[in-house]
Amino acid sequence: MNTTPSPIVIDAARTRASLPFDRLIPALREAFTAGADVPLRHHHFMPQPDGSTATILIMPAWQRAFVGIKIVTIFPENGKKALPGLFSSYLLCDGDTGQHVALIDGNEITSRRTAGIAALGGAFLAREDATKLLVVGSGRIASLLADAFRAVRPIDKVAVWNVKEAGAARLVFDLRAKGIDAHVAPDLEHAVGEADIVSCATLAERPIIKGAWLKPGTHLDLIGSFTPFMREADDEVFRRGRIYVDTYDALKESGELLDPIRNDVIAPDDLAGSLAELCRGERKGRGSDREITVFKAVGNALSDIAAAGLVWRDFEKKD
Repeated sequence: MNTTPSPIVIDAARTRASLPFDRLIPALREAFTAGADVPLRHHHFMPQPDGSTATILIMPAWQRAFVGIKIVTIFPENGKKALPGLFSSYLLCDGDTGQHVALIDGNEITSRRTAGIAALGGAFLAREDATKLLVVGSGRIASLLADAFRAVRPIDKVAVWNVKEAGAARLVFDLRAKGIDAHVAPDLEHAVGEADIVSCATLAERPIIKGAWLKPGTHLDLIGSFTPFMREADDEVFRRGRIYVDTYDALKESGELLDPIRNDVIAPDDLAGSLAELCRGERKGRGSDREITVFKAVGNALSDIAAAGLVWRDFEKKD
């Protein structure tokens, strides 16, 4: 008789409780320093009747302790149905036997590690005296950015802009309830010009941030655009900014980089470094207080497995 136990299901609340940013960001830094085997993720595109394109992502990774696979579905038009645009689940397996040990809420892993990666990039690239954060977007990931960046920089004012102002207002209400000085930014150009850090978490397919708006010393964080058909920033951003990526896979996956390269605005060699290189001290981060830095993240299975490992170790400790 087969007595192999079924994987433990770890729900969203328990996953969330195991991933506070003061624990997650150091764990991500350690993971990017140590590395893991991370194949290029699988993309499958599904044209939808409304003209949009949905995406399935399959993201494997393995290291000594664990093997992990995340499955993600992205439906950009879900906002019209009052649903998140992204759903995911994470299967964690034992690194020695391959046994499936846990099915973890992938939405929490994805959103928290994405915000955590943004903040980890900011720890190397944003000015140390950065106090003003602009969040562009109001979805699940955008709602976490203030907490994430406050873990690495002395953020005391948060502005929120969203294509639908009601979404920005809801997020501002939630941030104020946590004691954060937050307000709705009605004008994006003005808000970008006022910010020390601009963090974009949208599903935009055309640029919404213009390089001409960025003041010297700004750090721009771009964590949307994870397919060749998506962009959050225009070409001028990449002309003016010193560009870093979470992983060099961004050169193959994101319209944010593919389009400026195609337009001869930048070349692949213009990238100043990856997050792993920053974490290992192999590349330097911000060079001066007036430099404009750009961090382009597409998401990486290394960050997923690092977050899933934290969740599983918490579960073992408490149970």
